[in-house]
Amino acid sequence: MSERANPLGDYVRARRELVTPEQAGIPVHGVRRVPGLRREEVAMLAGISADYYLRLEQGRDRNPSVQVLESLARVLRLDEAATAYLLSLAAAEPRRRRRRPRKESVPPGVAKLVATLALPAYVEGRYLDVLAVNALATALSPRLVPGANRLRDTFLDPAEQALYPDWEGAGAGMVAGFRASVGTDTDDPRFIELVGELSLASPRFSRLWARHDVNACEGAAKEIDHPQLGLLRLNRERLGVGGGRTLVIYHPDPGSDDAEKLTLLAAVTQPSHDGDDSRRRAQDRDAPGKTPREAGDLSRPAPSPAVTGPRR
Repeated sequence: MSERANPLGDYVRARRELVTPEQAGIPVHGVRRVPGLRREEVAMLAGISADYYLRLEQGRDRNPSVQVLESLARVLRLDEAATAYLLSLAAAEPRRRRRRPRKESVPPGVAKLVATLALPAYVEGRYLDVLAVNALATALSPRLVPGANRLRDTFLDPAEQALYPDWEGAGAGMVAGFRASVGTDTDDPRFIELVGELSLASPRFSRLWARHDVNACEGAAKEIDHPQLGLLRLNRERLGVGGGRTLVIYHPDPGSDDAEKLTLLAAVTQPSHDGDDSRRRAQDRDAPGKTPREAGDLSRPAPSPAVTGPRR
């Protein structure tokens, strides 16, 4: 994080602009020239001086107490996840130099688990890059392939957007979860590149990013409008697997129509080896010097051993 960066001030200013006077219990008289609350109104409601709050927003005071931050969280109507994020911003220590890019990878055991799961599953990194995925997840969304980025696909790919009936809500939740995942590690080149690209290419992402919403990504019900199967209602679970990586699994309610649809998708996704086995048996059967049983053709009985009578 550079010396000029002021994440704490940027955050409280963005959240202040989202709280209306009515929500804060402040009577409105005349026309207000600022969105949300004024600085002095936040200071008054938080029980601190207007000058001290101004120094916080401008980054001239970077060491507020926990009590001050919790008072600001109350005034700014922050939930538990957003309050924890606010506290982390104040506790973050500035770094003298930028980190080198870190290549994320998946532990071999987790990769094997994803491949063998009979449910759509994939692993994403802290910047929402897809690190590992199984065939059923790719059948659910063709954009779910290793090396893809969930944020980029959600905001820049119309085909991905078409999968979500509530695309606006899905995008907002993804951005809030992304900010929570990154936390204060905003000096990483991967983060800078991704946010810069999306801010220029997607006005929707730019507006959502400016809100500074924070939300821990947890399990939730999701609707997916699959082009072949129609509307699917699935449960999405997110399980941490260490190193900022998350295992994402979709599963239907047992006995539901969605379970039947997912079973159908799995049936057409799994490759069939029957044809390969038949060809292999035919080749082995024609191999010289092999009996049908040695060639793996159990449908044909093995020849009876020759019976030799006693010599006379």
